[in-house]
Amino acid sequence: MPSLSLSETLHRLMHAYKTQLLSDIASQEIGLPITHIRALKGVCRNPESTAQSIALRMQRDKAQITRVLNELQQGGLITKIDNPKDGRSQLLRPTAEGEKIMTQISTSELKTVAHMTQALSSAEVETFIKLANRISKSVDEAAAVKSGADCHAQESLSGKPKNTNDKEAVETHLMAVNATGENHNE
Repeated sequence: MPSLSLSETLHRLMHAYKTQLLSDIASQEIGLPITHIRALKGVCRNPESTAQSIALRMQRDKAQITRVLNELQQGGLITKIDNPKDGRSQLLRPTAEGEKIMTQISTSELKTVAHMTQALSSAEVETFIKLANRISKSVDEAAAVKSGADCHAQESLSGKPKNTNDKEAVETHLMAVNATGENHNE
């Protein structure tokens, strides 16, 4: 049988991971949709999380994430408090029940990873993590370059930067990459 292409391999791996994780989550009797789980994870992992930061992290529309967060709040899994640094937003915090659910989710994730890596040695897992991180970093850098190009195009059309902070971040990142001579093809 011929070997699969990288894209097919990655697709099969993502599908296998999602299927196994959903099965392990179901066995914990966690009755939350995956979007709610991802949002709860974001809240639990970042004490400075806001609806905007969760939407950015999940790459979803803020209105959709706001609805999810409201449902998590109504379900008693998160609370909202005034943000002392920005009166226009609220900080999100998990409740005791939210923390309990997060513990169950973490247990499910560990079980899934153990199941999926049982045939691999520790060195193979470590190598896979390094390679996957390099691939992800490459994708992130390409997105940053595209974002910088989009900012430059917007600046050319309007005479002013679309978002100065984004443009500066991209320029700083690109200068750092060029200065260190990083080569991701090694």
